[in-house]
Amino acid sequence: MKKIVVYPERCTGCRLCESICVLYNDKVNDLSRSRIRILKKHSLGLSTPIVCSQCKKPPCGKACPVDAIQKDDHGCVKINQETCIGCEACVSACPFGVMMALPDKVVKCELCDGDPQCVKYCMTNAIEHGEVETAVRERRRRNVNLSIEELEA
Repeated sequence: MKKIVVYPERCTGCRLCESICVLYNDKVNDLSRSRIRILKKHSLGLSTPIVCSQCKKPPCGKACPVDAIQKDDHGCVKINQETCIGCEACVSACPFGVMMALPDKVVKCELCDGDPQCVKYCMTNAIEHGEVETAVRERRRRNVNLSIEELEA
């Protein structure tokens, strides 16, 4: 399954991903409604995109008393807004804090129906849409190369 893969070391904290997300999903310019968040740690000069992990066994879905949260055929965790009663049990159950209660509904990243807009517009490729296994292999390779460079220095 393809997910949004995050590379915090590439993130500049520009928040373009948040803007694109909310414009695409809600057609408004209100970053508080974005399904992706940039967490900034100013003391470290670090920005990290935070987005739904599309869990294999989503705690948000288990917490929903009306089964409004289900995985689609591609493994994306989605909220059926017709079924959702707005109780916000899913918001409390999410271990990553990415379920968001808005005044009119509960939302989360649903990968823009397989074409995540935030990924398209990220200038530094800090977020990518791909297979997690591929991303893990790339990170391992990069970490090994960094370790070798440190030993050679």
